[in-house]
Amino acid sequence: QVQLVESGGGLMEAGGSLRLSCVASISIFSTDAMGWFRQGPGKEREFVAAKRRIGDLTYYANSVKGRFTISRDNAKNTVYLQMNSLKPEDTAVYYCAVSGRWHDSTWRPLSAPDYDYWGQGTQVTVSS
Repeated sequence: QVQLVESGGGLMEAGGSLRLSCVASISIFSTDAMGWFRQGPGKEREFVAAKRRIGDLTYYANSVKGRFTISRDNAKNTVYLQMNSLKPEDTAVYYCAVSGRWHDSTWRPLSAPDYDYWGQGTQVTVSS
């Protein structure tokens, strides 16, 4: 059973920064995509960012592009989400996810069904 444990969430004022971490119980070197999703109050879960091992391909939602940065440390089995210039609309539970299946270079891991394993989530609250 693969386990993903997120940390780093909390309360932050608008304009501030937070860094989320997600540690996997498996070697992420053997995985394809690792991603972050979020679910705000009364909203559906939405894609935030993803990073593939192939070609180090990286994807961001338009709403976070230029503010958030995803990175992965294969040696530590960890994926990070650096969040800068936070806005109140970034308030959500943030989930880490891993795709254990390999795909070709044209695959874009932007949807929840693309992922096999999920963390329990970490709350991020941004005050105005």
